[in-house]
Amino acid sequence: MRLYHLLLCCVVLVSAACHADRPIIDPGPKPSVGGTIAGIVTTANPAVAVPGRKVTATEINKGSHYETTTATNGGYTIKVPEGTYRIEIELRGSETLTKKPDQTRVNNGDIDSGRDFVITVK
Repeated sequence: MRLYHLLLCCVVLVSAACHADRPIIDPGPKPSVGGTIAGIVTTANPAVAVPGRKVTATEINKGSHYETTTATNGGYTIKVPEGTYRIEIELRGSETLTKKPDQTRVNNGDIDSGRDFVITVK
């Protein structure tokens, strides 16, 4: 029985010694969590909201599309990965855009608000 315990101790010590020199493996960079693009869609009269419109954010380098629909107050938010985006709104009939947001650069954790649209009806 003593020999068994002695061998068991040797195995444990050798095993611990072998694992002590093992390098820590770096899992690499953490994945991008991205950020949020937000704005409001109104008409030329800022008191008139534009609900139910499709808003699309397109990443200009990869061509990836992310969509949402405006809420009752005309507001929208889109969660997107890091990148630079072109943001577009669905227009109907004789509508044109008076105001649209510039390209938007989104980094991790960004909340890019104020990406507003103003629609004019002819």
